[in-house]
Amino acid sequence: MMECKGALQETGGDIDKAVELLRVKLGNKVAKLAGRETSEGTVQSYIHATGKVGVLVEVDCNTDFVATNEDFIAFAKDIALHIAAMPTAKYVNEDEVDEEAKAAELRVYEQQAAAEGKPENIQAKIAEGKLKKWLEEVVLLNQVHVNADKYEGRTIEQMRADLSAKTGENVVVRRFVRFAVGDE
Repeated sequence: MMECKGALQETGGDIDKAVELLRVKLGNKVAKLAGRETSEGTVQSYIHATGKVGVLVEVDCNTDFVATNEDFIAFAKDIALHIAAMPTAKYVNEDEVDEEAKAAELRVYEQQAAAEGKPENIQAKIAEGKLKKWLEEVVLLNQVHVNADKYEGRTIEQMRADLSAKTGENVVVRRFVRFAVGDE
């Protein structure tokens, strides 16, 4: 609370600048929190109005106090909604992506660049750029939330880090599963 007050005073009452200042200051605290064990949390669900898509997501934290916090639960529900809308999400973070899958994608992009007649000296850069774009599509934390207007174009990772800074705890999107009628 005092940090918020101080940030507002420092920025002359400009709320947007104060939020930015707090994000900068709390960035170091968030990094320290990342190492703490998460043994509490919540499982939230989202079922689309058509009843043809459903999601379960587990989001963990350090204490049961935060696990029952409205912001924490709302975050988990927003993540479930996002996953329902983004069928391309397959992994929570980049560490879960198999190195062989990355290598295979990279080879395809390199061959595409060569087939398109791109100069040899930039083919690798083009392939790396396409690989990065692919990771944005399949890695949940790299994705911009589907409700971009509400979340100002922030990624799921940025939202997670903001919540972690706000709660003072390590917030981890542990796992998710998406069900869709007709999918295997």
